[in-house]
Amino acid sequence: MKKLFGKSVNCLLSVLCFIIISLSAEGKSSKKDFYEIKIYNLKTDEQVVAVDQYLKNAYLPALHRAGISKVGVFKPLANDTAQVKKIYVFIPFHSLQEWQKLPQLLEKDDAYISSAKEFTDAPADKKPFERIESILLDAFPMHTHFEVSGLKNPLSQRVYELRSYESPTEHLHKTKVRMFNEGGEIALFKRLNFNAIFYARVLSGSRMPNLMYLTTFENMADRDTHWKAFGSSPEWKALIAMPEYENKVSVSRNETIFIRPTDYSDL
Repeated sequence: MKKLFGKSVNCLLSVLCFIIISLSAEGKSSKKDFYEIKIYNLKTDEQVVAVDQYLKNAYLPALHRAGISKVGVFKPLANDTAQVKKIYVFIPFHSLQEWQKLPQLLEKDDAYISSAKEFTDAPADKKPFERIESILLDAFPMHTHFEVSGLKNPLSQRVYELRSYESPTEHLHKTKVRMFNEGGEIALFKRLNFNAIFYARVLSGSRMPNLMYLTTFENMADRDTHWKAFGSSPEWKALIAMPEYENKVSVSRNETIFIRPTDYSDL
């Protein structure tokens, strides 16, 4: 009887342990990402080269050592002819704490400090950039984690489309966010294979209230074909006909930027 009772207790403990571990794993998997988009504003080709070298040889390796394995680095398609050139860096985080602790990790990374010194300690008359912008984002409920594009063609041929939707009020911003999530806009993007990297709302940035998302295409013609299918889809027509979304000026400014990954980008 004692042996039987002991076996029953052990069995019960095993089941309880399994449940606890499963719930813990489920809790971890249900967490959502946070993102930072750093935008380097540049004026000269020398600054572009300096930022490229810094990101490729110092910053991305340091992020990789810190456990951030996928970092996207992009340049607008019109960068060569633009008066103000830009480089976009997309950094995913598992939590706000991870984002908050990153500067401390870099300060303790001797390899980073050594390889970044020429960039971080550059004299004022040879500054490697004009300004750095930072946008902090919160992943959408229906797309809680970023995804690597499923495209197979070379990075140099792809077109990534970074969109931001600014709203006139907080209420209309929430309406647009619901449209993406509960309304089914994200589901439609997925059905039509827009190869989205992320969808998120801006927590902190110079333009708010705002949401942003990034989709990928094989080329510009492929992009145009996808958007044509989106606009003519029955799901989209039904969505914009819903009373809660109909005739709502939920977006006061829509900025679309076409970007392409650098040869050292992880995404």
